[in-house]
Amino acid sequence: MHVLRTIGALTGREVLKFVRDRSRVLGALAQPLALWLLLGLGFQNTFQPPQGAVAGSYAAFLFPGILALVLLFTAIFSTISVVEERTSGFLQAVLVAPTPRTALVFGNALGGTVLATVQALLFLFALPLMDLSPGLLGVGMVVAVCLCTGLAFTALGFAIAWRMDTTRGFHAVMNLFLLPLWFLSGAMFPAEGAAPVLQWLVWGNPVSYAVSGLRHGLHGFSGEAATLVGPGLCLGVTGGFAILMIGMAVWQVRRPFFET
Repeated sequence: MHVLRTIGALTGREVLKFVRDRSRVLGALAQPLALWLLLGLGFQNTFQPPQGAVAGSYAAFLFPGILALVLLFTAIFSTISVVEERTSGFLQAVLVAPTPRTALVFGNALGGTVLATVQALLFLFALPLMDLSPGLLGVGMVVAVCLCTGLAFTALGFAIAWRMDTTRGFHAVMNLFLLPLWFLSGAMFPAEGAAPVLQWLVWGNPVSYAVSGLRHGLHGFSGEAATLVGPGLCLGVTGGFAILMIGMAVWQVRRPFFET
């Protein structure tokens, strides 16, 4: 019970810090919304849906990718507090407390997951603009993919932040591979029309299965969405990746916090 209380307290602390920072809330919602509108309207007349996929606007095609972008960036950058709190003394206090270090992993991971999922789900209010009706099962699929993706990338961010000395270094490392992961997920263009090398990169990218899972859910499992594989495999790969990242974060947190 003590471990669960610690996890709950750390989760609530992450959420409270985010809610109190109004500029962070505004930036987290306004940036992906602006990107979706600019790209969706800008490429509207040049977009050709892949063969066999349901016809629709580029904004509708891009929408699952925007949800994935919200999940990735919110989850990853929620863990920047791990670097910041290294100097504030909070982490040292948690580490000497009579509770397992894994509670720190799960508390931060769940806090980031909640923030990422809630922000992504807020964008579902735009569904009527694209004439999408996912239904109850579709929304359930979207929520499940959001939770798995948020958990995976919060854990990944925690594992990397644990070894970082400065927030500048953390930002540099994250930006190095976050955008390529998103661009190579089939979020902006169908994988079928890409060069063979890019197709292989898309297939090997775990974010691709999150985007495909979101498309399955948002299109109500119509079978005509531009997806890589079926919904079950999308959810399985995303969930498996989340478990792998949690394992990596737990392994990192059991190593010495400071290096000599």
